[in-house]
Amino acid sequence: MNAVFDIYTIIFLALAVFIFAKLRSVLGTRTGHERPPFDPYSGETPKPATLPDKPANIPNRNEEAAPVARDAEREVPAAERWAGIATPGSAVAAGLDAIAKADRSFDARQFLDGAKAAYEMIVMAFAEGDRKTLRNMLGKELFEEFAASLNDREAKGHKMESRFVSLDKAEIKQADLAGSEARITIDFLAQLVSATRDKDGNVVEGSAEALTDVEDLWMFARDVKSSDPNWKLVENNETA
Repeated sequence: MNAVFDIYTIIFLALAVFIFAKLRSVLGTRTGHERPPFDPYSGETPKPATLPDKPANIPNRNEEAAPVARDAEREVPAAERWAGIATPGSAVAAGLDAIAKADRSFDARQFLDGAKAAYEMIVMAFAEGDRKTLRNMLGKELFEEFAASLNDREAKGHKMESRFVSLDKAEIKQADLAGSEARITIDFLAQLVSATRDKDGNVVEGSAEALTDVEDLWMFARDVKSSDPNWKLVENNETA
């Protein structure tokens, strides 16, 4: 009886091993990348398996490597590069080219828009004696000149009243790159109503009613190697 039992036991064990081997060959083994089993009661639609278009980090040998294109690196015809800002072939255009080459983020039109806003802010800050605004927008030496003028005005007991009417012109007259310092000079033409009164309220300079045309040549500068993107006024000359 024991012998018979042993024979049948061996036969069943052999069958079990055979069946297990078949199941393994049909179902395969787990690799750790299988999707979880789909639950028909979860209410979700099973997602089809996807394959990457290309093996990761392996370039396609049939394609030539294309360099990354940047706006600042694109070849733009000279006639279009500074259209409406500088004449092709002029000293101003050459200066802007040098600045743009040193500072890839430079945009002449955005700069000009910012300079227009800065002009009005600086004019009004000086009239109001706003040293904080002036310190932020002027170079150190020019700020000291403005501050000295404000100190003199206040010592006399004078007050300045200004109303900004319009900015009629903002034209780039010079542009260059000196080392890492970019410098751009702009010719501004504005209309103001401006008057300075003494401590008794009498007008001692300008007019409280008349419109005045003011033309200024202002130079803005910025270190293109600095992380600070702001330009500052470093020179101002009134021409009219």
